[in-house]
Amino acid sequence: QVQLVESGGGVVQAGGSLRLSCVVSERTFSNNAMAWFRQAPGKEREFVAGINSNGAVTYYSDSVKGRFTISRSNAKNTAVWLQMNNLKQEDTAVYYCARGRRSGFASTVNDYDSWGQGTQVTVSS
Repeated sequence: QVQLVESGGGVVQAGGSLRLSCVVSERTFSNNAMAWFRQAPGKEREFVAGINSNGAVTYYSDSVKGRFTISRSNAKNTAVWLQMNNLKQEDTAVYYCARGRRSGFASTVNDYDSWGQGTQVTVSS
């Protein structure tokens, strides 16, 4: 069973940066799109950023476009990262790494079949 382990969350002041990591324990990692979602208290889980299987195509929600960057490594150390710059208070949420059911990009929760445990990001004023 594939495992996704996120790290890198924490507390940061508005305008600051964080880099989230997601290590994936699966040899077929390179066959699947990957994405980051987030969920704030009382809200539904929402798409943040996605990347296709070979890393050539990325997609971002309007709320993070220009501030966040998703990347991946399909080499020996299979991982996905989310670089978050110019953080805002509204970015506060639990961030989840997810493995797609297919190689192409998708932005809905149902398009992803494996999830990490989540990492908390808190942006203070």
